[in-house]
Formats: sequence, C-alpha cells, structure tokens
Amino acid sequence: MPTLVIAGSQWGDEGKGKIVHFLGNRADVVVRYQGGPNAGHTIILGDKPFVLHTLPSGIVLPGKICVISNGVVIDPEILRSEVCALNIPVKNRLLISESAHIILPYHRQMDERRERSKIRLGTTLRGIGPAYADKVVRIGVRVVDFLSPATFRKLLDINVREKKAWGQKRDILKKYQQWRRFLYPFAADTVLFLNRAIARGKKIIFESAQGTLLDLDFGTYPYVTSSNPVSGGVCTGAGVPPTAIDYILGVMKAYTTRVGDGPFPTEIRGSLAAQLREAGMEYGATTGRPRRCGWIDIVSIKHSIMVNGFNSLALTKLDCLQGIHPLKICVAYVHKGKRITRFPASREVISECKPVYIELPGFNKPLCITRGRSIMPRNANLYVKTLEKLLGIKISLLSSGRTREETFVLDKRVLNFGKYPA
Repeated sequence: MPTLVIAGSQWGDEGKGKIVHFLGNRADVVVRYQGGPNAGHTIILGDKPFVLHTLPSGIVLPGKICVISNGVVIDPEILRSEVCALNIPVKNRLLISESAHIILPYHRQMDERRERSKIRLGTTLRGIGPAYADKVVRIGVRVVDFLSPATFRKLLDINVREKKAWGQKRDILKKYQQWRRFLYPFAADTVLFLNRAIARGKKIIFESAQGTLLDLDFGTYPYVTSSNPVSGGVCTGAGVPPTAIDYILGVMKAYTTRVGDGPFPTEIRGSLAAQLREAGMEYGATTGRPRRCGWIDIVSIKHSIMVNGFNSLALTKLDCLQGIHPLKICVAYVHKGKRITRFPASREVISECKPVYIELPGFNKPLCITRGRSIMPRNANLYVKTLEKLLGIKISLLSSGRTREETFVLDKRVLNFGKYPA
C-alpha cells in the first residue's frame, strides 16, 4: 500500500510538478486532489515544456493512470484544450470524479467583478473561488449532474437566476453538448477506484496544487486559495482514509516566492529581486505575472512542516542562488519589539513583522546535480545542512535546473514512498 503525498511548503510554485515527474515512474496512479486550473505545473520532456493546469503531472508518463478527484474544480473548456494541446493518448488513463464540481463562465465573471472591486485579492480570474462557494452553499454543478441534461438545466436555471447571469445561459447551452461529450468517457467513481487500488498495493502519488501558505485554513487568509493543499486535503479531496497515507514529501524552494497580494515578511525588492526572478524564471505558469521574490523563511516552513506532517523535504532551485552574497535565512520575526517564532494567523500582525536573519556565505561555482551524482560548492552544501538543522527535518531530494534528470537523491527511502527499502 505505498502512497505518497507531495505538497508545497510555501506559497506555491515550489517545483512540485518536477518532483512528481521525477518520482512518477515509480507510481501506478497519480492523483490531483484539490484546486483547479489556477495551478500551473511545468514539466520538461526533452527540451519541450508542458504546462499542466488541471491534469495530474503523471499524464506525460506512459502507462500511468491519472485521477482528477472530487476535491478539484474543473473548467471543461480549459481541460479539453489542455488534453488536445498535449497530443498524448489519455483514453483509459484519465479518470475524473463524478463528484468534482464544474466551473462555468459565470464563475469567471464573478471572479473578475470582485477583482475590480475594493476587496481585490489578486486571484487568477479562473472562477475558482466562486465555484467552491457554490459547492459550499449546495448549488454547485458536479460532473454527475453535468452529464445529466435534465439535472444540468435545472441547476443552470437556479444559478443563472441567483447570479443574474441571464446573458450567459445561451452561450453555456451552445457549448454544453461539446463539453458533455468530452467529459463523459472519463467520469468515474474515483473514491472506489482509489481505495481498491490501495487495497491491491498499487503505488499512488497524491499531487497538491498551490502551497501550504495558500491553504484556505492554514495560509495567509484572506490572501489564499479556496481549497486545502495541505496533506490532510487528500482525505477529503480524494476520499481516502488517513491510515492509507504512508509518506508525505514537502517541496521547498531554496528561496521564497508568491504571486498576487498578501503579506510576505522576507520579500526582496530592487535589483536582487530581479536577479532571482530571472534566474528562477519566476513568472506565473497560469497568469504570466512576475512573482514576488524573497529569502527563505524558516518560521513559515516550520508551520508547514507542523500542519502537513512532512517526512522529508525536496529542495528545489538551489542553483538560482549562485552568485548571491551573502545568503540570508529568516529564523524569526520581530513584532512590536517582541521576537516571535510562530507563524501568525493575523494578517495585520504578519504584515507588521520584521524578519530576523542569519547570514551564510554565498557560492560562485555552479552546481552539478544529476541522478547519479551531486557536486556542490562547499557553501551550497553548508546552506543545505543549515536548513536541515534549523528545520529539524531531512532533505531527501536536491533539485536544480528544469529537467527531472537534474535531481539527486539524498535519502533513498523517498524513492519507494518510505514504505520499503528502495
């Protein structure tokens, strides 16, 4: 029953897609358990990049079964375009939960209207929040409802009337049959499928979208996403019990980024931020927006370790720190003269926090990280060891570059999801 959860420890964009791609060959099934097309996981095959928004990252690996589970919200137009653009056979390889909710054009319109108002949050404008809101107030359209024309029309009438979206009804009905034909072959009872796969000892990777600091409950609310990217989200987002999860791998970038609005205690501005942004190609895969960049933050990552129960971490983009002197690590905050080491829930408090840094010497020589070896400058190795010591957790994977070949295993237990010797 080897199962592995891969979750982000920061504000997303940590490199989860690459880590899923690296470990995916060892899995039988790869599952997306929350979020929607606001995600942007970039996979490099040869020299060709694939940006996946809704599809699990395992879709590019031949023979892997990929599941979009009940915790995901699906835009049928975006998903259809994504499948067509990949030009990869997905028949008998892609399962979509009958209980997943559908994003419709009026959700995007609601998102855009809110972002133009005074309560702007900096969303991706993909309709994610409004779709999850409909789910909570129980007027959402699930895949199983969408596939029944009579049920869908009834729910569409309710939503159009409530949202005063009369102008969109005709356009939705024009595209409905096309969307329905696309989704129909993939709809399945994914809860039953996954629990049977677990019982049969299949290896399963559960792939998070976004990161812990964007979690609806544990992130920097209200500047968060509308779902639960934390490892516990697997249970409600995919319908598997906590006892079925064997290993939880956190993904941590060697520095910190976030997209959109919200507090960011270690944010860097000016030429150094621009240097990091260019070195790490820090532009949103979904929106193209430049990401805000900052130093690594031990306080927030310890918070992520606590709420996820990470067994180890994958450290990504260490190579992007080459040539930066000194390297700073935030080990605490100061708020109104008081030193704090816990991650505050209050947006006002965290916005007022000043970071407390330690400094390490930087490195100028390039890293050489591949599947077979890791040659790192002494100061790069010092940086990794210092992070392990400060966080109290082992770094099991080191990643540099964009391809999965540029990944080195420090702890082989992660290769078999911590269950058995690799």
